[in-house]
Amino acid sequence: MNKRPLVSIIMGSKSDEHIARQIEEVFQEYGIPYEKKILSAHRNPKELELYTAKSEADIFIGVAGLAAHLPGFIASRTHKPVIGVPVNVKLGGIDSLFSIVQMPPGVPVATVGIDNGKNAAFLAIRILALVYPEVESKLIGKK
Repeated sequence: MNKRPLVSIIMGSKSDEHIARQIEEVFQEYGIPYEKKILSAHRNPKELELYTAKSEADIFIGVAGLAAHLPGFIASRTHKPVIGVPVNVKLGGIDSLFSIVQMPPGVPVATVGIDNGKNAAFLAIRILALVYPEVESKLIGKK
């Protein structure tokens, strides 16, 4: 399989690490190359924009709580699929969920359940399986 990262996991802050670990566990089980970054849409917008533009990843996963602008920020700057993972920081994570799922037309973000990093990883794998036969084989083999 290609050794370049196929997926980029981006967290808004270090406090989102517990969700990123869920994603990493699934990718490690399936042998999916990935990279992980901490870049905030609020604290590092220029770095995030530059990273998004230069990344070779096929898919971005944005993990964010509170205002949760990260996945939408990424989606507004790429044509690649973006998966948002809302994090329960306050209000049961509903604030994050609404921020990620309610994107304007033309800026789609696929959204999984609150704190559900595993489903973000599985969705990314299903998308990758459309393009990479070796990923499809692994996905079929695990069922």
